[in-house]
Amino acid sequence: MFGVCVYILFLNFRRNLTLSTGKFARFADGCAVAALGDTSVMVTTVSKTKPSPSSFIPLVVDYRQKAAAAGRIPTNFLRRELGPTEKEILTSRLIDRSLRPLFPVGYSYETQIMCNLLAVDGVNDPDVISINAASAALALSDIPWNGPVGAVRVGFSNNEIVINPTRRELSQSILNLVVSATRHNLVVMLEAAAENILQQDFLKAIRAGVKECQNVIQAIQQLQKHYGKAKREFEPLQVPSEAVLEAIRSLSEMRLREIFRDHTHDKLSRDLAVSAVRTDVVDKLKHSFDEDVDINSVTECFNRVSKETFRSLVFEDNIRCDGRSLEELRNISCQIDLYKPLHGSSLFQRGQTQVFCTVALDSPESAMKMDAVTMLTSGLKEKNFFLHYEFPPYATKEIGRVGPVGRRELGHGALAEKGLRPVVSRDFPFTIRLTSEVLESNGSSSMATVCGGSLALMDAGVPISSPAAGVAIGLISRYTGSDTKHMEDYKLLTDILGIEDYMGDMDFKLAGTKKGITALQADIKIPGLPLKVVMEAVQQATDAKSKIIDIMNETLSKTRKQRKENWPVSEQLEVPPQKRAKFLGLGGSNVKRLLVETGV
Repeated sequence: MFGVCVYILFLNFRRNLTLSTGKFARFADGCAVAALGDTSVMVTTVSKTKPSPSSFIPLVVDYRQKAAAAGRIPTNFLRRELGPTEKEILTSRLIDRSLRPLFPVGYSYETQIMCNLLAVDGVNDPDVISINAASAALALSDIPWNGPVGAVRVGFSNNEIVINPTRRELSQSILNLVVSATRHNLVVMLEAAAENILQQDFLKAIRAGVKECQNVIQAIQQLQKHYGKAKREFEPLQVPSEAVLEAIRSLSEMRLREIFRDHTHDKLSRDLAVSAVRTDVVDKLKHSFDEDVDINSVTECFNRVSKETFRSLVFEDNIRCDGRSLEELRNISCQIDLYKPLHGSSLFQRGQTQVFCTVALDSPESAMKMDAVTMLTSGLKEKNFFLHYEFPPYATKEIGRVGPVGRRELGHGALAEKGLRPVVSRDFPFTIRLTSEVLESNGSSSMATVCGGSLALMDAGVPISSPAAGVAIGLISRYTGSDTKHMEDYKLLTDILGIEDYMGDMDFKLAGTKKGITALQADIKIPGLPLKVVMEAVQQATDAKSKIIDIMNETLSKTRKQRKENWPVSEQLEVPPQKRAKFLGLGGSNVKRLLVETGV
């Protein structure tokens, strides 16, 4: 076999997505090349044959875009690719979130997926192409995986859905939505940025995207049927005997029920109480059983019992562990203008999640410059509005290394930036840097950043079209095996806590204004979500978002009219042509002197 391919035709009937295999990287467990237009991505996947001791899936996804793919040479001193760029990290996370939910439970073998951009045409974004190539590579390999998935980008322009829009079409669209779905129209991942799109149009776009994903899935299945490898057998994580499992359940279940029903607990006291039960159970099992009991597997079993208990209480009581009803928000408080030297600042508190946001205004020369490949795929040379998100270890009472920004921080910052970008005036004469430092975290700090960032922008006098807010929706569901299409029961939770995110099946983050939606990110932990649940989650998030904006408006509802004393000033002076030589001076001496004296 030396190169076989299939073609996938989409709704707009203009361009094929091509998937091929058998030509490159044949030592890898799986390899596929996907092409749309003249943009091509090669994805390889390799998995170890011996399990790792970790209790989660040790999956690593690396997406790299070489400058050579755009016919360029890197501009750094070494003239070669260095560490991953922000675009590469965000694309890696996008691919990871599309694939991870479909790995079988108990698969603990180290797996690496590498996505290599071979060529880019500046018309088609490689991210969706990479998801489809990765899906094909996993499906063709012998690695156990319950895929395939298909992915499409959906635009919305002139009241019409556009599937896999070009860069130019995307610039005219009010929606940039990436949908990953599996068979039976089950949603695996959603990521969106929008210009205040109406809810009904947004839901219409999701439905259209899921439908088009089925074309990709069918093509990958066709390729897999003829050229795929047989899936290897694997040993799931070792679990203790039934007797040990029952002992764990009898020793801990009632005590855990008491903890999760005690609404006086906060994050720290609840975690301490659960930890005390875990330690006690492990100690008692050591003395009760003669055989050697693996502490790691006992701890994993305890975590499973803890999760089952927590989830069952939501169905039994319809009340959450902090005493709220399923759709109730946590207590919210807002403050602005905290420190006089700052251009804008806010402190947003939602339950035990607290973020401190600041705004710094600077000259247009301070705009963030894009790298060559990102410039080609996005059409942007620079950004005059950007958001930096920080999550220090003390926010969760931990000790950790403080260094370069991590993948998680980049992802959360990018999501919050998407949520606020549409409301910020594009004609604002200054560069805006919005920072968010998470001081306390108990769930949904990225959406708290949208709320705090909106207040800080208004406090700084930055013109915004309307206040924006964000909220996270969680899910607790019941289903048999891996059949999430036929859910027996489910509960959607508004404004989730950290423990509800950990114990639940979904982290569905939505941001927007009272009018519409500006950003969405859905992290789904189960093997697909029915469209009905997605639609309900959007509705529940929209209702909560409006309530949050009402609370924020009590503190500040519009941009402050009176500028602060430290607000920067910008003036334009037009120098007549006949006086420009005198103004510049010999060799630009006058301009250089002005620069030294004023710093501008």
